[in-house]
Amino acid sequence: MAATQSRRQAELPAYTASGQLRRTLTTFLGVRLAPAARLCVGLSGGRDSVVLLHALGQLREQGIFGSLTAVHVDHGLSAKASSWAGFCTDFCRQQDVPLEIARIKVPRGDAEGLEAAARRARHSVFASCRADWLALAHHQDDQAETILFRLLRGAGVSGAAGMPAERPLADGLRLIRPLLDTPRALIAGYAAENSLAWVEDESNADCRYRRNHLRCAVLPRIEEAFPAAARTLARAGAHFAEAARLLDQLAQTDRLTVVGAGGRIDLARFNALPAMRARNLLRCELMAAGWRAPEARWLDEALRQLATASDDSQTCIATLDGEVHVYRRQIHVCGRRRPLPAAALAWRGEARLAWGDLWLSFLPTVGAGISRRLLVGTHVGVRTRQGGERLQVDAGRPRRTLAKLLQEAGVPPWERVCLPLLWSDDRLVWVGGIGVDASFACADGEAGIVIACSSSVN
Repeated sequence: MAATQSRRQAELPAYTASGQLRRTLTTFLGVRLAPAARLCVGLSGGRDSVVLLHALGQLREQGIFGSLTAVHVDHGLSAKASSWAGFCTDFCRQQDVPLEIARIKVPRGDAEGLEAAARRARHSVFASCRADWLALAHHQDDQAETILFRLLRGAGVSGAAGMPAERPLADGLRLIRPLLDTPRALIAGYAAENSLAWVEDESNADCRYRRNHLRCAVLPRIEEAFPAAARTLARAGAHFAEAARLLDQLAQTDRLTVVGAGGRIDLARFNALPAMRARNLLRCELMAAGWRAPEARWLDEALRQLATASDDSQTCIATLDGEVHVYRRQIHVCGRRRPLPAAALAWRGEARLAWGDLWLSFLPTVGAGISRRLLVGTHVGVRTRQGGERLQVDAGRPRRTLAKLLQEAGVPPWERVCLPLLWSDDRLVWVGGIGVDASFACADGEAGIVIACSSSVN
C-alpha cells in the first residue's frame, strides 16, 4: 500500500501544491541527507508540522533518508495539551511513524517572557533527539515575521538574518528547516489537497503576544500595500545572513591577531582594536560559546569595562547566559553553569558522580592515583572549598595552603570555588586540577583510583 501511495505521489503534477512541496523537499534533503540518515520531525500538531510529516512520509520510499520519526513537546501551558498529544499519537499511527512525546515544565519567571522560556525548553528536548537530523516546519511567512520582529527589537545584522535553514544542535544532530522558502499558502494548499486535519493552538490568536500581533494585525496590513512582503523580507534576511557571515570571517581574522597564551584573547591587543571590530569580535566569541545574541548596550558596557581593566583586574560582566572575566590580562568567556551540590556528595564506590557540568569518573588503577586501601572504613565525599585547606603535593615538601597552590597553577578565582575536593573523613585527599595529597598517594603495585573530570552532564 505504501509503495502504491509513493508511486501515486511521484506522479503528481508539478503545478499542484503537493507536487511543488514534494519537489522542494526532495531538493533540500537530497543535498544534505545520506540514504541511511535518521530523520525526526518536530510535530506540534499544527497544520505546518502535520504537512511536513505527511510529505516526508510520502518520500520515505525514495531512499533520500533512512528512517522517519517524530517528537511532540507537551509544554503543559494549555488545557488542550493532552488532546494535542492524543491527536499527534493518532496521526503518527496512521502514517506509520514512531512518535516520542516529551512533557516539560516551562519556568514562568523567565526575564524574557513565557514564549522565550517555552522555546528554550522545547529546543532542549530537540537537542536530545535520537536522530541525525531534526526537521522543523517553519516557512517563508514565519521567516518574514521573525525578521520584522527582530528588526523592531533593534537586532543587528546577525539577528536580522532570521532563522537559518540549517544549524548544529548537539552530538552531531543538525536542525533543518526544509520549508523555509515555502509560502504559507502552498502549505495550506497541500493540506487541502490531501484532506489533512490538524489542531489549532488558541494562543496563536492572542494579540497580547507581540509576535502574534505582528502575524495577525501588522503583516496583513503591510501586505495590502506590498503583496510580496513575506518573500521580500525573507530575501532581505538572506542578505543580512551573507553580511553576518562576512562579519564572522572578519572576527576570526581579528582573533588571530589578538590571541595570547592558551588560545585566549589578550586584553591589551583586544583593546587596541577599533571599537567596531572589538565589538564584533566579542559578539562572535559569545555566540561561539553558546550565548544568545547580546544587546548592543550590553556590548558597549562590556567594551567600556574591558578598556579600563587593570593588570590585576578580575573584571566580571554577567548576563543570563554567563560571564566574561579578565584574569592575568586575558579575556575568559564562561557559560552559565549548573549549580553544584549544596552539601558534601558522598562517594560509595560509584564509577562516576555528577558535579555541576562535569562527570567525576573514578577509574581503577594500579600504582597510580589515590590509594584505595587508605579510603577503606572512612567517610569519603566530594565538596567545594570552604577556605583554609592545605595540601601536600610532594612527599618531600611541606604542606601548603590550597589558595597558594591554585594561584601558582593559574586557576582563575571563579574556577577555584567550583573545584571538586575529595575528603576522607576530615582529611583532604585530592583536588581537581591540582592532584593527590602525598599522604594518600598510591604505592607501586597497589590498587588505586584516578579521578577524571570530563564531559558535561546531559
